[in-house]
Amino acid sequence: MNDFMQQALAAAARSAPPWLEPLQAQGREAWSKTSLPTRKTEAWKYTSLQALQKTFSAAPTQAAGSPLGDVPLPKLTGPTLVFTDGHYRSDLSTTELPAGLRLVRFADATSDQAERIAAALGSAILPGRHVFAPLNDATLTDGVFMDVPANTHIETPVHIAWLTTGQNESISVTQRLLVCLGENSGATLVESFANTATGGTAFTNGLTELLIGRGAQLNHYRLHLEQGDVVHIGGVHARQDADSLLNGFHLALGSALKRIDLVVDQQGPGAHCSLDGLYLPRGTETVDYHTCIEHAVPHCTSQERFRGIIADEASAVFNGRIHIHPQAQKTRAELSNKNLLTSNKAEINTKPELEIYADDVQCAHGATVAQLDPLTLHYLRTRGVPRDEAEVMLSYGFINELVEAVAQAELHAFLKPLLARRFARDSRLTRHIL
Repeated sequence: MNDFMQQALAAAARSAPPWLEPLQAQGREAWSKTSLPTRKTEAWKYTSLQALQKTFSAAPTQAAGSPLGDVPLPKLTGPTLVFTDGHYRSDLSTTELPAGLRLVRFADATSDQAERIAAALGSAILPGRHVFAPLNDATLTDGVFMDVPANTHIETPVHIAWLTTGQNESISVTQRLLVCLGENSGATLVESFANTATGGTAFTNGLTELLIGRGAQLNHYRLHLEQGDVVHIGGVHARQDADSLLNGFHLALGSALKRIDLVVDQQGPGAHCSLDGLYLPRGTETVDYHTCIEHAVPHCTSQERFRGIIADEASAVFNGRIHIHPQAQKTRAELSNKNLLTSNKAEINTKPELEIYADDVQCAHGATVAQLDPLTLHYLRTRGVPRDEAEVMLSYGFINELVEAVAQAELHAFLKPLLARRFARDSRLTRHIL
């Protein structure tokens, strides 16, 4: 791990634009004082970082030109930026932008844009909430700045795809996205992470910051589609101003390790946050979601629903925290986590938390862990449905509510066949979903 760190830091120092150098220096200093979490660290109690104890190399110095036909990506009508192994692919991206939208790569930022980006980077990340944030700062060479001015509504979805192609056997990639929505603006953002079938070993250190202005609305979809021997340690950190709305949808297929931290900091009264999430590990894969909603001011609301289906010998972790600050009166917050184990060797550790310091609030939380209902399974089998088909029907039915709630039509059309293939390993069974 140490050799990899030194190599990644040296490569970043050589290729970053000059205005990022202060951030890199700050990140290097902070990372030098950071200890990697262990099983004795409460927030990492059920997740091992053993998957990082491999030999990684910095991403190649230029984008690979290989075709990406085997990478599962949604086809959206709006602008798309594609990065492979951390490098921008102009041949796979669309540059035509809707009126008012600014979509800027850090490497192409003007002096004024660079000044705005540098001032905003890290401002949504609460102290101590993301262990790998200093490493992201230290190795950052490029990223994306999405800027939606006040009173501007972007009708078409913006898609940013981060891919690993396997051109190197074992690589490390740093991802960074900064989103700023001005007052009374609106946009839809889709982030997708995927790898090719020959993707080899990869480590993605991903960080997304969402700054949502007064009265603004952001629909944010984040799809973790990497599979195989891939490690992704990422975070989404959002800051909401008064009367803003954040609708989030998160999907994680399994890989060697996925650890995603979601932190929403509600700093203005009247803000609302809705988070839906699905995680579907199988084999020996591991998925870990840690979420935290910070209700820091009065009259804010949040609703959180996460569903997990854990198969084979896979493991999952869900830790959902609702933090009601003393001044956050009239808060309404709900958290629900439901899990389905389809094997006797599958494992889930779930921990919903309420931390309340105000006395005039309405809060609810709950978690369930179960296996397929044997009576329902027996009912279907007595009606002539084979066991494997019945299991597919019941498994998909467990998450169907959240899939159907995806409002973005093109993304909804992408998710249904993707999940059908995930559940129905025998292709003839996909008809029960489609």
